Amino acid sequence: MSDKRIIPIVMPKWGLSMAEGKLASWLMKDGDKVKVGDQILEVETDKIAGAVEASEAGTLRRRIGQEDTIYPIKTLIGVLADDDVPDADIEAFVGAYVVPAAEEGEEEAGPRYEFIDTGTGRLRYTKRGSSDNAVILIHGFGGDLDNWLFNADALAEGATVYTLDLPGHGQSTKTVADPTVGGLAKAVTGFMDAVKVDKAHLVGHSLGGAVAMEIARTAKGRVKSLTLICSAGLGPDINMGYIDGFIGASSRRDLKPALENLFADSSLVSRQMVDDLLKYKRLDGVGDALTALKNGVFPNGKQAAVLADALKSSGVPTLVIWGAEDKIVPAAHAKAAAGAKVEIIDGAGHMVQMEQAGKVNGLIKALAGG
Repeated sequence: MSDKRIIPIVMPKWGLSMAEGKLASWLMKDGDKVKVGDQILEVETDKIAGAVEASEAGTLRRRIGQEDTIYPIKTLIGVLADDDVPDADIEAFVGAYVVPAAEEGEEEAGPRYEFIDTGTGRLRYTKRGSSDNAVILIHGFGGDLDNWLFNADALAEGATVYTLDLPGHGQSTKTVADPTVGGLAKAVTGFMDAVKVDKAHLVGHSLGGAVAMEIARTAKGRVKSLTLICSAGLGPDINMGYIDGFIGASSRRDLKPALENLFADSSLVSRQMVDDLLKYKRLDGVGDALTALKNGVFPNGKQAAVLADALKSSGVPTLVIWGAEDKIVPAAHAKAAAGAKVEIIDGAGHMVQMEQAGKVNGLIKALAGG
């Protein structure tokens, strides 16, 4: 076989619990030219559906995986190569391909859910990578660390990436002693103290963006940069219909329409996503925590913390990313981030980091990757 470059396309691993995924559909056909960032196929997991994007350029030489079929992670499902690679070499590559085994110690050293005690209670988190360059991903209202399923591993290629469940969310403490943006900011800096991170790039989604800005306002020395994704904190407007609908929903029939507001493509709201959130909402203390946060963060149906002026005066390098079809926080709020680099991404809604993960990851890495 020649030494020309052949690039495997494999079933990805999104999140710590993913063991397999379904090849939902191919988005390209054999012979198509593929650029970095092109969406090649769609995969469905027990969490969400998403597109697999090309990390290298080439020609799609062979589609191996069959649509509507489940494959274990790392299984070879396609091949990219240059046009001058002989078909015989492609056949030999496919025939010889072996799913990579976990390296010795990989499972122990790799990311896993961890818990740590902080001044605001016990928080769940993950840690990926081993660089001195720390990135902390902060989710929004009603979310959890799995909101970063498509981002954390990609960002960890050049950094140590932490994701966490804020108080009141996920598997963290359900006690929210200070249900305000300021209170959540103290929870995040307390987390940084606990995991011994002095300074980090902060990436905040929605309410998490306001939290990140508040940290830059009150503890600027701990912030290397800010990435604000469909961020709260840049204007007063918020879709309270979504907030109230999310809090009040007690059945799949009620919750699914609320969650559909999060995406430009509402079909991304899977049955499993709805079921997982219903389980979370039924945990003791969640209803009280979400209601307290609603009253503290969105009193009278408006955002209490508008931090655009503080952001400007902080001088912290800032990137603002927004889904053009955001139905929760208006994309027009991005204009308030004076001095920031602003990217509005078409074909995405409030969960742009899921719907257009490749673009979002590339933008974050350009700012925080080194």
